[in-house]
Amino acid sequence: LTATTSAGWSQPLRRTIFSAGARRQCGVVTNIGNIQRTSGESAASTSTSAGQYISARVTASPSYARYHSLAFHSIAGRADTPANWPSSRLGVKDTRTANSLQHVAPTLRFFSDDGSEEDDPLTAPREAMPFDVLIVGGGPAGLAASIRLKQLCAEKGKDLSVCVVEKGSEIGAHILSGNVFDPKALRELLPDIGDDWTTALQDAQSSHATPVSEDKFLVLTEDSSYSIPNFLLPSQLHNDGNYVISLGQLCRWLGGIAEEMGVEVYPGFAASEVVFDEDKKAVRGIATRDVGIGKDGKPKSTFERGVELHARQTLFAEGARGSCSEALIKHFNLRANSSEQTYGLGIKEVWEIPDEKFKPGFVQHTLGYPLQSGLTDKTFGGTFLYHQEPNLVLAGLVIGLDYANPYINPYQEFQRWKAHPEIKEHFEGGTCISYGARVLNEGGLHSLPKLTFPGGALLGCSAGFLNSVKIKGSHTALKSGMVAAEAVFDALTEGDVEPVAETFEVNTEEEIKEVTAFEDGMKDSWVHEELYEVRNCHEAFKWGLLPGLAYTGIAAHVMKGREPWTLSHSGRDADSTGEAKNYQPISYPSPDGVLTFDLLTNLQRSGTYHDDDQPAHLRIKPDLMKVPESISMQIYAAPEQRFCPAGVYEYVDDETNGDKKLVINAQNCVHCKCCSIKMPSEYIDWTVPEGGGGPSYQVM
Repeated sequence: LTATTSAGWSQPLRRTIFSAGARRQCGVVTNIGNIQRTSGESAASTSTSAGQYISARVTASPSYARYHSLAFHSIAGRADTPANWPSSRLGVKDTRTANSLQHVAPTLRFFSDDGSEEDDPLTAPREAMPFDVLIVGGGPAGLAASIRLKQLCAEKGKDLSVCVVEKGSEIGAHILSGNVFDPKALRELLPDIGDDWTTALQDAQSSHATPVSEDKFLVLTEDSSYSIPNFLLPSQLHNDGNYVISLGQLCRWLGGIAEEMGVEVYPGFAASEVVFDEDKKAVRGIATRDVGIGKDGKPKSTFERGVELHARQTLFAEGARGSCSEALIKHFNLRANSSEQTYGLGIKEVWEIPDEKFKPGFVQHTLGYPLQSGLTDKTFGGTFLYHQEPNLVLAGLVIGLDYANPYINPYQEFQRWKAHPEIKEHFEGGTCISYGARVLNEGGLHSLPKLTFPGGALLGCSAGFLNSVKIKGSHTALKSGMVAAEAVFDALTEGDVEPVAETFEVNTEEEIKEVTAFEDGMKDSWVHEELYEVRNCHEAFKWGLLPGLAYTGIAAHVMKGREPWTLSHSGRDADSTGEAKNYQPISYPSPDGVLTFDLLTNLQRSGTYHDDDQPAHLRIKPDLMKVPESISMQIYAAPEQRFCPAGVYEYVDDETNGDKKLVINAQNCVHCKCCSIKMPSEYIDWTVPEGGGGPSYQVM
């Protein structure tokens, strides 16, 4: 593509677009519509045959239609590269070291070109692209930050380049949440839309935001139920004024708003590693994953080196247990003054049901059966069931990953719950249309790490702002993105350093700042107030179901966070698993294929896809290679076969010696991150696959 700006100059844009099939196979997702939205009015001629280039004349302002308004990867080694392109646009030699910040002109590099003297393309220098602010993750926190930054640019007459990268094939593809949505933060983010956000969402995504009409909380026994009156529940559990939504569709809507405001949004590109400065004391950005590597670890004909994205500030909004975020927490020891994070695993289905069964805005949560068999049971978790217009039931189970019994199978517990007499009536005559799973933070205020470090910050669930008592985290994620944007904007515009939006390069003489005002802003926000009130509630459930409920009631109604003690969480969820010899295997009923389903049948409803010919992104850590067979299977009866909600891990007979060996079916992975948390000794290293891989959630 060549962009011709209103000033009359032309600039090559390194955006190469192929057929949908070619894009999917190479993990590259591109969309001419994105260029049109981000670069202004355009007239484009498109070709649908693989390998043919799309050309367009794009009219835009000089400050925006600059060289880095482009896709990050181009498919390598194409035979039909335009022969009349100048050599400066093909395979320009790049002599940078891997972490250098030297400015590199925008070029197309092809694997077949002699663009580098490196013998090994896997270690060849990467191209670099600069931004003022880089945001990793296209969820609520990341998108809110990008929108707020552009709002401030418009209000203050400044220009900062803002980029969002997202590993899902599109914005929303990896988003999974309940979701009963508290619109407080959204109204703050988009005051001009205000209460009309529900109409705007429906117009943009054909997705309903259904006002909550009925709010029930039940305690289930195996064959009956008891209702808890709402006046006994913590006020944070009340859902007056909230809405049943698809969070994935909300994010798609926000992504469109961000693009219209000038944010460069690039789905399909996975941040595989953090780029530091030379002494590793500050963050310079991230590097995207190489694409086109075969299962044997060797480059294929489609190989393309990843790209380094450099920024003056990099905001990590990857969601719970994000791989780059966890690396940063460890690198900067950000959890030195906080408790260990504890997690829950959420498993969800979406059903279409007959109109006569539909109750618009109905919300129900349960405790008890099947996770707790008695009032002193210490397994933490519960279920949710919401009715969303036009005729959807959103149902799921959340279990705390600090459970002890290694024979618990969360997926099977969810299927068993659906068959309860109080529950199954909601699904009668319906059809399951979607399935997925994702972990969530449950540690609350005590488990929040230090939020900032030189060069960046942790946002949303990358930090852990979910309120487990309120059973909500989207509103706090949105607010954290807004607060981060305001702090970062002030930090980047307070001096006389020219922005990347104007110079097209990062000024290496500029001090890499740690924007501590972000953490101060969060402590002064309603997010901190909300989390502080219930800061001890989750940990109280370690005493059992009834003591946990009693403590939560007292804390929420009377103490409101004023208790002079702290119930902190210690230890990893992986270390809470009990030895198999102390428990009995659990026999689960067979699925009927109508109300309950086997796992692999349900997995097809997640839309999960990974190219089979790539290295597995789920890897056993080198120093823990013996854990699966010698510890996990022998001591804990191989719990990974049961807790994984995608059937990734299984033990099969080793034909060479008759023993059992672990097989990792990485292509099944729904990116829930559970295995990186619950594995004995945390023996799995969760790395990103090629961008665009994983689930493709549409209504989650």
